[in-house]
Amino acid sequence: MMGLRRIGGMAVLLGALALTGAAAGAAPYPDLIGTVVRHQAAAGETLVEIARRFGLGFVELVAANPGVDPWLPDGSEIVLPTAHILPDSARKGIVVNLADQRLYFFPSTPGPVQSYPISIGTDHGRTPVGKTSVIGKREQPTWIPPASIRAEKPNLPAVVPPGPTNPLGAFSLDLGLPSYRIHGTPFPNSIGRRATHGCVRLYPEGIAALFPQVAIGLIVTLVDQPVKLGWFGGELFLEIHPSQTQADELELSQRFTPEPIDGLVLRVDRAAGDEIGRIDWATVARAAERRSGIPVRITR
Repeated sequence: MMGLRRIGGMAVLLGALALTGAAAGAAPYPDLIGTVVRHQAAAGETLVEIARRFGLGFVELVAANPGVDPWLPDGSEIVLPTAHILPDSARKGIVVNLADQRLYFFPSTPGPVQSYPISIGTDHGRTPVGKTSVIGKREQPTWIPPASIRAEKPNLPAVVPPGPTNPLGAFSLDLGLPSYRIHGTPFPNSIGRRATHGCVRLYPEGIAALFPQVAIGLIVTLVDQPVKLGWFGGELFLEIHPSQTQADELELSQRFTPEPIDGLVLRVDRAAGDEIGRIDWATVARAAERRSGIPVRITR
């Protein structure tokens, strides 16, 4: 697979190999970007610290390392899920995939896809899916808590000025969906979890890298795709993430309750096309059971 470098502490996935099977409008980008690498956990290092260092979210790192204690992984070899199949969406602007809790930025000028871990909304304030755009950019934003949040937390002030306690962090990209934003945070340990009232939250260094590249009017597409398929070098790859309910379970207990994936066989069949005879269905079944979030080759 392709190489990985860092911009503002985030993963920037390099490479421009031409692949077959890409979605419409995806010609400049491959289906599969990045590479899975491994890291030896140092004494006292937690998965929260490893996640931030390598531009990952907490739950995606837990999912990729079943059986590893996230708080005491001393000496364990940690799989870093820094390879991703791009979502099945137009590859332009910003694409947010709720299922893998990642934001993908497609620069308007030639350059690699940039991938950032995010936090998304909880069951009580879900992040919506659909299309919108960036309608405003604010550095050191003021936060005016909406009535719904002040009802939950009546001690909140009516206006929160810029500063270290402002939940928007240092930068905010305001969206056309009322009250929804892509922003930073003073709580970096929340990244890669369902922790917001619906906004999309990035590491401070992530939003600092993204903010100057984004123009007002940029299209933002929000999807929820736990299952992604893509071609790389003539082989079909499958990436399956935990459902949002399973992600909550992983955060709390590092385990999740199995769930069926409706329509998986049909989706693989459609992606494989004339190559359906090459599909290794045992590998597909294992990927569906594990939901590791790591792309696996499913063609023989």
